[in-house]
Amino acid sequence: MRPLQGPSAVRGVGAYARSLLKGLIKAGFDDRLTLLLDVEFDAPALPVGKYRLTGCRRRNHGQLAAYEDAVALSGDIERIGPDVYHAIDFHLPGRCPARLVVTLHDLIPWAWGGAHTRGERLRYGIFRRLLPRADLVIAVSEATQADALRMRLASRQRIRVIPEAADPVFAPKPGAAARVKAKWGIEGRYLLFVGALDARKDPHALLRAWTTARLAHPDLRLLIAGVPGRQAPPSMSGAVQLGRVVDEELADLYSAATCLVFPSRYEGFGLPCLEAMACGCPVVAFQNSSIPEVVDAAAIMVEDGDAEALGNAVTDILRQRERWRRAGLERARHFSWEKTARATISAYESVLA
Repeated sequence: MRPLQGPSAVRGVGAYARSLLKGLIKAGFDDRLTLLLDVEFDAPALPVGKYRLTGCRRRNHGQLAAYEDAVALSGDIERIGPDVYHAIDFHLPGRCPARLVVTLHDLIPWAWGGAHTRGERLRYGIFRRLLPRADLVIAVSEATQADALRMRLASRQRIRVIPEAADPVFAPKPGAAARVKAKWGIEGRYLLFVGALDARKDPHALLRAWTTARLAHPDLRLLIAGVPGRQAPPSMSGAVQLGRVVDEELADLYSAATCLVFPSRYEGFGLPCLEAMACGCPVVAFQNSSIPEVVDAAAIMVEDGDAEALGNAVTDILRQRERWRRAGLERARHFSWEKTARATISAYESVLA
C-alpha cells in the first residue's frame, strides 16, 4: 500500500490501491491481507478492516527507488512470509520468495515513447526487466494486455485482464452546479478536463478543441481539474485551472459539466472517462489505446489527434445531451470495485493452485 503514501496517493495508482483495498475488505478477504507501508511517510488514511500492517524503510524515494526496491523488497517479503506478494506499481523485487502477482496499469514509457518519457524509461528500466518473472500479470485493460504481449513481457497464459472501476463517490450529485458556483465562482456551461497537462494528454489539442466548440457556443468555459505537472504549457489561454480537487469536489465538477473533453493520446485505462460517465457527464475523446473499451458506444470518439473534430463533437453532445448522459450512466454500471476485487482474489488463488 505504499502507493497511498507520497505523491502517488493522488494519482491513478493511489486511487487503484485505495479502491481495491475497499473491495477486498467488502469481499471478506481483509483478514488474509498484510499491508506494507514506508515508515518514512505518515501512515495514510485506511478503511477499517482486519488486515495487518507492517513497515519498511527506504533511503531513496526518487529516481533510484525502483532499483533499491529490487534489492530490499526481497528481504521484506521474506520477513512477512506471504503466500502471494501483489505489486501494484512499478516497484518489483529482484527475487521474490513468494508467488508474485503484478498489476500492470500501463506501459506508457515504452509503448507511447518519445523524448517526454525518456526519464521514466530510465527510472523504471528495472521494472521492465523484472516483469517477465511474475507468476501472473493483471492488466487493467485489453490495450495494456496487448502492449505486454507485443513487448513479450508476459505470456498469454500468465496475464489476465481485470478492469478498474470508478469509486462509488462518482455518481450524479444533485445541487452540484450551486456548489461549483459557491466553491469556485463558476456558473453557466463549461467543459471539463481532468488530469495533469502532460504532453501525452495533448493540452494544445484541448485548447484547440475548446476554441472550435466556442465557435458555435461562445459561452462555454474550460475548467481544468488536477495538478498541471512538470510538462504543462506555461499558459492555458483563458482556461480556469483549479489545481488538485478532492473526489467529492470532482464528482460535483463532473455532475455540473457540459461534458468531459479528453484529448489524451494514450491511456492504460482512462479512469476520468469512466468517472465522468458515472456522474452523468457526457464524454468526447480521441479514439486510441484503452479508451474504446472503457466508453464503448456511450461516448463520442473522434480520430486520434483531430482537435477540431473533438471540438465539433461537443456540439454533437449538446444536441442530444440527455441521450449521452443516459448512455454513460448505463455504461458505467458495467464496472465495479466489487467485481474487480472478486476477480483479483481469483487471480491470487490461481497462482496457488
